[in-house]
Amino acid sequence: MTITDIRLMPLGEEDADEVLDIFNPYTTNGFAAYTDKPLGEDAAASFIQPSTGYPACMARTSDGGYAVGFGMLRPYSPLPVFIRTAELTLFLREGWTGRGIGTLMLDHLVGGAVLMGITTILSSISSLNPLSIRFHQKSGFRECGRLEGVGEKFAHPFDVLYCQKDLPPIS
Repeated sequence: MTITDIRLMPLGEEDADEVLDIFNPYTTNGFAAYTDKPLGEDAAASFIQPSTGYPACMARTSDGGYAVGFGMLRPYSPLPVFIRTAELTLFLREGWTGRGIGTLMLDHLVGGAVLMGITTILSSISSLNPLSIRFHQKSGFRECGRLEGVGEKFAHPFDVLYCQKDLPPIS
């Protein structure tokens, strides 16, 4: 399957079960998710809800709609002085990384962000997640802050990296 076989669809609350199917393996395997326990069905809607009104998408195969990833922007802060800043969440189903799907999704989200007048996208990443760090660097994010040793998962302490991507203003 190639990138041309992937379709981006709007993300909605009806996708909650598939979002959990994609997200939950990362809770018990690796450091992409900060929680170490799978989220329950009751948490799914609250996981998606903050993205309402912001760009959000589900990556699906074109041959049947199998969900292979989800991405969303959400407000960085509810304070109006941060209205032009959004926070990124993007996860691909295990086994679907390295195919250009994350880049396709991020480009889609960035396009929507620019149209909204967002000028900055932030992302927080575990220092023990080198694949995500490389993806963000390759995608134009730069490290803008680091909280040292603030997290611990599976008895491994880690830093939280804050990465920033500056977007062009609407001309």
